[in-house]
Amino acid sequence: MINTVNPQTKGLNGIIEIPADKSISHRSSIFSALTHNKATIKNYSHGEDCLSTLNVLRALGVDAEFKNDKELIINSPKKFTKPQTILDSGNSGTTIRLMSGVLASQDFESTITGDQSLQKRPMKRVITPLEMMGAKILSNNNKAPLTICGTRLHPIDYNYEIASAQVKSCVLLAGMHACDGPTSFTEPFKSRDHTEKMLSYMNADITTNGNTVSINPCLPEPKTLIIPGDISSAAFFMAAAAIVPNSDIILKNVNLNPTRTGIVDVMKQMGADIEILDYRLECNEEVGDMRIKYSELKGITIEKDIIPRLIDELPIIAVLATQAEGTTTVKDAQDLRNKESDRIKTICSELAKFNAKIKETPDGFIIEGKTKLTPSGMLECYHDHRLAMSMYVAGLIAGKPSQINEFQWVNTSFPEFEALMERIRV
Repeated sequence: MINTVNPQTKGLNGIIEIPADKSISHRSSIFSALTHNKATIKNYSHGEDCLSTLNVLRALGVDAEFKNDKELIINSPKKFTKPQTILDSGNSGTTIRLMSGVLASQDFESTITGDQSLQKRPMKRVITPLEMMGAKILSNNNKAPLTICGTRLHPIDYNYEIASAQVKSCVLLAGMHACDGPTSFTEPFKSRDHTEKMLSYMNADITTNGNTVSINPCLPEPKTLIIPGDISSAAFFMAAAAIVPNSDIILKNVNLNPTRTGIVDVMKQMGADIEILDYRLECNEEVGDMRIKYSELKGITIEKDIIPRLIDELPIIAVLATQAEGTTTVKDAQDLRNKESDRIKTICSELAKFNAKIKETPDGFIIEGKTKLTPSGMLECYHDHRLAMSMYVAGLIAGKPSQINEFQWVNTSFPEFEALMERIRV
């Protein structure tokens, strides 16, 4: 599917509600299934990645059905059943990595894999700690498919050199079923903490001390969970409003967890006009509305401990940087190379097609602005939903229409993206 993006000649204006947070949606269904009881989840994401998690749970005997568009009912058996087929995570790294932590303690063997893109992504990061706990895992050179022979697990104190919510969550999920005591996970910087917040809300035996999280063997209690809007999805609208002249939009019900608001901090540092409205707490998660207006931006340096708080937003931050006066430098983001695409290489190659002044570095990129974007040639998204949406936003301020190849990859996380964008393109 080739998508043509016409430049936006007027400002973006209106009020929209951002769809459900994907990270929280994944966890809500997995943790509810681990209660081995009945639970309700409100506002679960309909993105393909989160539906992949539901399909994996269904293959383990979990009844997961939508009561309506906004309400999901999870009814989990007293124990998971051995799947009759290979578990398919689709394009979702969250699904395969978190579910590996669950499968490692089961009393059966299972194989979990994903699509062609997911099979290229590194899995050693979860295989290593799980094997330290006693798990038996066969892989394709530390990549999917993973064949996991469930076994009796033992607790570990694991120190990981990268701040990673997926690895942390995998280890904690395995630790919930370890038999001899607490399992702890320590990271250099605090990654997104939805797992800790939700498990605590569900009365699991979990504690946090700085960058270390510990969990004792336990089962969470079933709770009604309400999923806020995804700030990683909101980021594309935030960026668009900040760079399209005369824009003024309000985004409703956005997750404002401090481990995820690096995009807000960076945009404000760049000079963006962002106002937080109706700040509140729901199910242990900070939530609020956001008002964003067009503003003149300046280049900054983005590095060190803020990187885990905006790792997924760096492609759209690169688009912002093309419209900021001066130099924007991104450092310490080498893990971008292990996403759906090598996002350092792909964001540099595709923004270069817009005549952006961008230079690839081993751990990030350097952008000189402000640049008038003019597309030349077909834009590629490399099976990467965030790259596709970033190119769409760049196309809004381009000098002529832009064409993005395989734009359907947006559906893995944000099938509502284009319809919502059209609502504010008045």
